[in-house]
Amino acid sequence: MASKKGTKPGGSRYFVVYTAVIIVVVVALFVINQQTKSGDVNESIGSAPSIVAQPVMGDAAAKVSIVEFGDYKCPTCKAWGEIIWPQLKADYIDTGKATFSYINVLFHGEESKLGALASESMLKLHPDQFWDFHKKLFDAQPGADHDSLWLTEEKVMETAKAAVPDLDEEALKATMATEEAAQLVALDEILVKQFGVRATPTIMVNDVKLSNPLDYEAIKAVIEQQLK
Repeated sequence: MASKKGTKPGGSRYFVVYTAVIIVVVVALFVINQQTKSGDVNESIGSAPSIVAQPVMGDAAAKVSIVEFGDYKCPTCKAWGEIIWPQLKADYIDTGKATFSYINVLFHGEESKLGALASESMLKLHPDQFWDFHKKLFDAQPGADHDSLWLTEEKVMETAKAAVPDLDEEALKATMATEEAAQLVALDEILVKQFGVRATPTIMVNDVKLSNPLDYEAIKAVIEQQLK
C-alpha cells in the first residue's frame, strides 16, 4: 500500500501471484489440520488468509486483518455490506485499528466469475476507484431477484462507468480477458479451498473464522480480543 490508508496501488500484480500461490499452498495443510467442525462457534484456524495481491483498505500497520470471502451474486453479501460494513468501517478501518480485504468466491458460476474478473481488472486499472466500483456492483444486484441473469458484461461496464466516468471500456474488457486476471481469480479460489469457505459471506478476523457474519457484536468482540 503506497499510502497509509486507502487501496493498494495499481500496476501489475501478476508477478506476485505465483509467490502468493506458493505461500498459501505451503500453509494449506497446516490450516486444514487446524480446522474444527464447530458449527455454531467461531473457528480458530491457526493462520490468517494471505492478502498478497488482494484489495486492501486501511492502515497497513494495523494489528487486525479483516477478510471477507464474498460473491457479487450473493444476496447475503449485499445485506452484509449494507448492514454490517458501514459500522465496521467507522469503528475499525477508519480508525486505523484494522485493514479490510475482499476475496472473490465463485459459488454462482459464470456470473460470479465475470464479477471476479471485473473486480480484479478494476483494481489493476483504477485502484483509487476500486472500492466505489465494488460497492456499486453489489448495489446493482437486484435483491430478491438475485438469481436472475443480471451480472452481465453490459452491467459490469455500466457499473464501471458509474465509478469511473471517463472509463476506457475496451481497456477494461481487454484486461478482463488476460491471463493475469485469470490467475488472480485462480488465487482467490485457492484461498477459498484452503480456508474451507462453504458460505458467503465468510468473515475472518486474523485467524478466526466467524460463525455468524451478521452479528456485529460478535464480530466486534473478536476484533477487540485480537487487539489486546
